[in-house]
Order: sequence, then C-alpha cells, then structure tokens
Amino acid sequence: MEQNHVRSIKIIGIFLLLLTIFTTPQAVQADSVVLAKLHKLRMSKIEPIDVEQKFSRYMFSTDYDFSYPDAVRGIYVTGNSAGGARFESLLDLVEHSDLNAMVIDIKEDHGNLTFVPEKGSPFTDIATNYINDPKQMMKTLEEKQIYPIARVVVFKDTNLAKARPDLSFKENGKVWVNRRGEAFVNPFLKEVWEYNVEIAKLAARMGFKEIQFDYVRFPEGFETRDERLEYTEGTYKNSKLDNVQRRVEAVTDFVKFAKKELAYYDVDVSVDIFGYAATIPETPGIGQNFSKIAENVDVISSMIYPSHWGNNYFGIPMPDKEPYRLVAEYAKVENDVLGKLDNPPISRPWLQDFEAPWLYNGSPTKYGKDEVEAQIKALKENGIDEYLLWNAGNIYTKNVDYKP
Repeated sequence: MEQNHVRSIKIIGIFLLLLTIFTTPQAVQADSVVLAKLHKLRMSKIEPIDVEQKFSRYMFSTDYDFSYPDAVRGIYVTGNSAGGARFESLLDLVEHSDLNAMVIDIKEDHGNLTFVPEKGSPFTDIATNYINDPKQMMKTLEEKQIYPIARVVVFKDTNLAKARPDLSFKENGKVWVNRRGEAFVNPFLKEVWEYNVEIAKLAARMGFKEIQFDYVRFPEGFETRDERLEYTEGTYKNSKLDNVQRRVEAVTDFVKFAKKELAYYDVDVSVDIFGYAATIPETPGIGQNFSKIAENVDVISSMIYPSHWGNNYFGIPMPDKEPYRLVAEYAKVENDVLGKLDNPPISRPWLQDFEAPWLYNGSPTKYGKDEVEAQIKALKENGIDEYLLWNAGNIYTKNVDYKP
C-alpha cells in the first residue's frame, strides 16, 4: 500500500512539472482573455430589459412602405367607395391636393367587415365584398403614398348585438335599439373588446399604418336608462365606483387593452371622441373621459363639426353658422387639456364638409370652400396642423386650399 502511495506521489509530481513547463505566461494570459470574454458575454445576456420597449425585429411587418406625412390631412372613405368607382375620383382628389391620407372603413357602422377575410376566419359571417381586392387597394395607396388609416367601429354593432344578445343591452327581453334602430354591444365585457381588437389586427396585417376606433362609448343618453336596461357589468360588477365612473373605467380600459394588444403590429392607435368631452370632466352617459382616453392613444380625433354643438356653446348663438369661431374656441380648450398631460397624443380633429339641414327651417348654411378653409385655418392658428374631413357620402368640396 505504501509503495502504491509513493507511486501516486511521483505521478502527481511529474504532472505538475509538465504543467509548469508547458503553461507559459502567454498561455495563461490567453486563457484569461478567453474567460474574460465569456464572462462579459454572459453578463450582457442578463442585463435587465424593458419588456414594453419595441424592438423592430420582433414587430409584424408588411410588404408595404408608407411614410408618415409632414402632417396628416385626410378624408373619410366608406368601404363602398374604396371598392367602387368613386375610389378613382377620391384618389385623384388626394393626389392633386395637399391632402395625403384616407380613413377607410374596415368595420362599418352596422358591424360588417368591408372585405372578405381569408378562408377559415371567424369573421366571414359579417363580411361584405365592398373592397373586393384589398391587396390592390393597399398597393395603389402605397404607389401614391396616401397614408392608410383603418376605421373600426367598436360598440355600435347591430350585427353582433342581434347574434349575441348576451353581449348587448336588453329591454323586456329583447335587444334594445335607439331611435335610429341601431343596437350597441356592452363595453363592460372583455369578450367584446377581444372581438374588435382581433378585427383591428386584421387591418394591421392588411398594411394599414393606424387603427382608428370609433364609437368607443356607451349609447347616447345611457345615464337615463342604465338602471332600466338588462345587461351584465362583468368584472366591473363589484366596483365601488358610481355608475358614471364605472362606464368611464370600462371605456378607458378598452383603449388601454387595444393599445397593448396592437403593440406587436407597430401601428398607431387613435380614437374618435365627441368634441364636448374635452369641455367637461367626463360625459355622464357614454363613458368618455377625454384626458384618460388621450393618455392611452397615439392620436386623438375629436369630432368638432360645428353642426354638432348646441346653440350658445362657447357663447356662439348658432355654431353651424360660424365654423371659424367654433373651431377656434374648441382648439383653445383642447390645447389646455392636452397641455396638462405628461405625454399628450397628436391632435387630429374631424372637420365638417357637409351641410346640416336638420338645424334649419329654411336653407341651411352652405358648407363650401370658405367654410372648410375657415375650420382648417382656425386649427392652424392654434397650433393644430392635422385634421380629417367628414362627409358621409364621400362627396368633398372642390378647390379647397387644404393648407390655408
């Protein structure tokens, strides 16, 4: 045993001698460098990262290339116009003027898609064939560098309400409709949120650069029927907030949810909102709080059509007759509200390019070149360079100076 022990000691000694001979200072130094490099690499892999930060390589991208304009100046386009003969004249209007964008219906006011999605889509039942070649439409917009914005109508949705009354509001066991025969779905329910955001994702995959959500609200006058209609409040049922604040929270939470879900697609998120929402703390019935929504979007689009304000608002006897004054007074209020936010969105109001005969006993105020330009000028003088023009029939005033 002692001999074996001595033999082991000799072997160890020989090994140490060889190690001393062949391990030169240079070799030791080289090994140290390798170890240092490995250590550095490992450290870089465990540095904390911001999971909310957008990394372009992880973003969904399409084959289309659109650049954000100097300032968006756009028009509203229905699905019927986008897929029909009128599209050519609308393209011509934008291409040969200082306009540069189109807001195109993807989910319209009744809840229909304006195009047919790929086979197997859960939305084929609500699809129409207004836009029969979406790829060609997007290619045309790209060639002309017309900035594409997808309009998605959210909580006004007669189709979904009739198909799923449990997602809507009921009265005497039947789906409640307003005086125009329109039904709404319930903003308290996350299933409704997911339904609309999935449609928004379809639009993003089509190549749209922005998703504009419209009718992000409860039905008008809901404060007078919230105790009478039958509906569920979902996870908001046990909220300690009053009814008004519950509605505000639900609407705001939808916007937050949509923004987060669409982050992967690298699209801007915008919301249409009643103009008067900026002038009050929150709308009592429909659940819109201007500041809270604005904090969670990239673009806020107030609908400030002069025809939609009551007489004597802002001290203006009849706002529809004074488009410049109405828009100027509104812009001052909005600037003040947005100026109080830490990270305000882009302001891009909806302007009026239509007449409002329902306000008059005789002939209405004509909305032509002067009236449209007056609204644009009022915005510009208050530091707001972006805007959208609304005409439900997509018939826009000719020869307007869109940068007066």
